[in-house]
Amino acid sequence: MKKVKCMIVDDEPLAIQLIENHISKIDQLEVVATCNNPIDAFGLLKEHSIELLFLDIKMSDMSGLDFLKTLKDPPETIFTTAHREFALESYDLQALDYLLKPITFHRFYKAVDRYLSSANAQAETKSSSNLEESFILMRAGSIHHKIFEREIMFIESNKDYITIHKNDGEKITSKYRISLIESELSSNDFLRVHRSFIINTQLIKAFSAHDIHVGDHEIPIGASYKESTVAFLKSMKK
Repeated sequence: MKKVKCMIVDDEPLAIQLIENHISKIDQLEVVATCNNPIDAFGLLKEHSIELLFLDIKMSDMSGLDFLKTLKDPPETIFTTAHREFALESYDLQALDYLLKPITFHRFYKAVDRYLSSANAQAETKSSSNLEESFILMRAGSIHHKIFEREIMFIESNKDYITIHKNDGEKITSKYRISLIESELSSNDFLRVHRSFIINTQLIKAFSAHDIHVGDHEIPIGASYKESTVAFLKSMKK
């Protein structure tokens, strides 16, 4: 069984030791790196593919909150701190959970189980090839949305965020990279037509040399994607 790669960032050695001990009791997790300051954490994140980060808040040089803000594509993060007053800001950063020290194993496991449940659902999505059944889980704030791929009209990127436009008009915005969501979509019915847009090709209503009409929306065709998009559109005529 593939284990979830974890990193601990905390300036208290005893706090690191406690979290390592908690992790050792959960078979699905493994610690691949620990450090006592955010500066070293930058380098470790480049060396390791971290999936779950346990991050202290009050540290010298830089707070855990400021550190997380600097990351373009942060791993899922659980804050570990002795300070209650930063809870609201942590959820604004879409933290998975906020654990107050001293951290009991019961409370620790509850936070980790939320991550594992979400990760398992994502894995099931990737293994499915049926558009009617395939879905993604997308986090917006503290809420995880289950979105069936057949419900997606198109996906729009804006810097570090994506917005999923659904057939029923609902929009769900999440801090996520469009390249990641592109790789996670299991159906071949999705096509990247622009650096900022992925469309559901089953919902194309019309197209020209410069844009594609999906529902009531005109999606531009990007220069870098024109060749592959035109090839696909030509194949529709056959």
